Amino acid sequence: MIHPLVDRHTHLEGALAPAWVRSEAERRRLALPGPLETLWSGGSVPFEGFIEAFLFGAALLDSREAVREAVRAVVQRTHACGGSGFDLWASPHFLVAHRGQITLDAFWRGVEEGLAEAAVQGVRGCVVVDAVNHFGPKHGHSVLDLVLPELPPFVRGFSTGGLEGSPFRDWAPVFDRARDAGLRVAAHAGENGPGSNVREAVLEGGVARIVHGIRADDATLDLLADRGVPVDICPTSNRALAADVAPHPLPRMLAAGVRCALGTDDPGVAPCDLRTEAAAARSMGLDATALETLRRNGAEDAWCLA
Repeated sequence: MIHPLVDRHTHLEGALAPAWVRSEAERRRLALPGPLETLWSGGSVPFEGFIEAFLFGAALLDSREAVREAVRAVVQRTHACGGSGFDLWASPHFLVAHRGQITLDAFWRGVEEGLAEAAVQGVRGCVVVDAVNHFGPKHGHSVLDLVLPELPPFVRGFSTGGLEGSPFRDWAPVFDRARDAGLRVAAHAGENGPGSNVREAVLEGGVARIVHGIRADDATLDLLADRGVPVDICPTSNRALAADVAPHPLPRMLAAGVRCALGTDDPGVAPCDLRTEAAAARSMGLDATALETLRRNGAEDAWCLA
């Protein structure tokens, strides 16, 4: 059986095509930040530099058309690789409430139009609403206050991202509220924070999916495997933002039975696609069987195909 190819983790705000960003920056007479240029050239930067680059693209999403352009970039990138779907992380609260650069209606309309274009191409997508961990649980409730009253049907999940500065146990009431609203719950953990955050997110936060998790120890990998917790792995992003984690633990994670799958994370910031991520996995010594396992996990655990 050939399983659908799915980009299991990609961010709307980090998805804009570099050519579009360059053109738009020139039109607006904005200087491109140094870290963004470094990442585009294949270099690595500290996490703070990545945030600067990420926020530059996010600042351009100030209209329905721009949001649609970001979704379109995801669709084109996925479709060009023969992909059938993508789980799309998006931060409407950051753009609508925190920065005040777009209305919620315009934001959702841009996403909806982009997803409609995806459907025409035979690509399925869904949205995971992303909150910022280091802003704390109060922020998480504010995110839910914003999106829950008129939640579009294409929103399937809720997650935390950003710096892992707020304990996941403190986020448990926010995660509970999201689940009560019918959303699945994930967390970026073990990326820029300690591996113990992965265990805490699962055991005390109750999350159903982990993004990255690359700093998890062997006992935590056993926990993830025993519970069948899916883990989204993004090699290009990990190389750029967690260069100290070497060698990459993906082979060890798969050997432990963890349900890993590949995603592109922020392919408009650290350029990549599903082909480069598969090539990166192959360069770690994974054989065809392991690559097929990644693809199977990607399809079976994808929220866009559920």
